[in-house]
Amino acid sequence: MPTILATILKRILFASAVLLLAVYGVDSVSVWRRARHPTATNPYETLTAPRLFAIAEKGNKTEYQIDADNPTQTVTCVHALFPHAGYSPCWQAERTLHQPIPM
Repeated sequence: MPTILATILKRILFASAVLLLAVYGVDSVSVWRRARHPTATNPYETLTAPRLFAIAEKGNKTEYQIDADNPTQTVTCVHALFPHAGYSPCWQAERTLHQPIPM
């Protein structure tokens, strides 16, 4: 009985790995095809947001302050499920771009 369970688990693991590779491959081809005829926001986009610091104070209070030296931050991202060409996916970059930087 343990060998049947082990065989089933190995097959599930193998199928999951093959599926993940297939999805990544389709995602890569999609980015590659869209990069052949790019537009301003497809497949790569530049996002800009204010650079915000979160400064901890006494009494569990936090003060938020915009960076005086570099008030905006710019990030290039790719419209895809996975990272490509060294750029983060836009769905991930949009989440992290607007988070304040803890000091």
